[in-house]
Amino acid sequence: MIYTVTLNPALDKTVEIQDFAVDSVNRVTAMRTDPGGKGINVSKVIQKLEGKSIAAGILGGSTGKAILAALEEMELETCFHFVEGETRTNLKVVDPKRHTNTDINEQGITVTEEVLENLLKGLLGKLNKGDIVVLSGSLPKGAPKDTYGTWVKACRDRGTKVILDADGELLAEGLKASPYLVKPNNHELSRLFGRTLETKEELEEAARKLMACHGIEKVVISLGGDGALYVTRDTSIYAEGLKVPVGSTVGAGDSVVAALAVAEEKGMSLEDTVRLSTATGAANVMCSGTQAAEYDVIKDLIPKVVFHASAPV
Repeated sequence: MIYTVTLNPALDKTVEIQDFAVDSVNRVTAMRTDPGGKGINVSKVIQKLEGKSIAAGILGGSTGKAILAALEEMELETCFHFVEGETRTNLKVVDPKRHTNTDINEQGITVTEEVLENLLKGLLGKLNKGDIVVLSGSLPKGAPKDTYGTWVKACRDRGTKVILDADGELLAEGLKASPYLVKPNNHELSRLFGRTLETKEELEEAARKLMACHGIEKVVISLGGDGALYVTRDTSIYAEGLKVPVGSTVGAGDSVVAALAVAEEKGMSLEDTVRLSTATGAANVMCSGTQAAEYDVIKDLIPKVVFHASAPV
């Protein structure tokens, strides 16, 4: 089973504005709302890939109830804890004319360490050896910076494979507990190393340093429209980005994580994993908001994926 954890969910409100401008009146031409947060986005895509997951996390208030109702309507299995406060609403502004995507994210609710401990305890009680746990996204106010490190270790001790998708200090702390797979983008990896990593060779070298220092098995570095770099102990594969019409880039990285989790659960080869995750990421870029692409669209893109394998640098 795949478990996704979203400690700081959101109701994603996506608006389309032609020629969006600051310090001006802007007219919305289209709008949609979606239950969001990185782990929730992962679960939505897993379902489209004909996989199963259980979405866990923290919700609060009427917004939290709206998110849970939407997930139940999608027939996604959930395990959320409700707390005091109101789950955040995030605004995504898509400008088709300027080809820009602007995120305006609220902070969200405040939690206590007791709330986090109870949620973790509940999750651990469900886990079985061989399960996959996806930890991704920001943390709510009140959560210790080493939360992901604590959760990675606890889940690993239960014999699960942990996929970590985080940034900055949260990524650095999570790495200390040796997750199975991490998926930074090139900018997040650069920030982690304190310098700009520009070439694929520099990115692969950084990935291998993470693997050597922290016992990580796999590193996937997303490069936006330029594709992704997949690094394992034995090989490295660069997948070219697919050229597709862009609806929204929000959640594109989450869709890649979803495909990686499904591929890992199915025991797919690295090559087939690259094909599936690249196609899934591209298909979801074609969608509006944070809705998940249909599997038929993903399957049509899989044969178009181009990648290049090489020996470790």
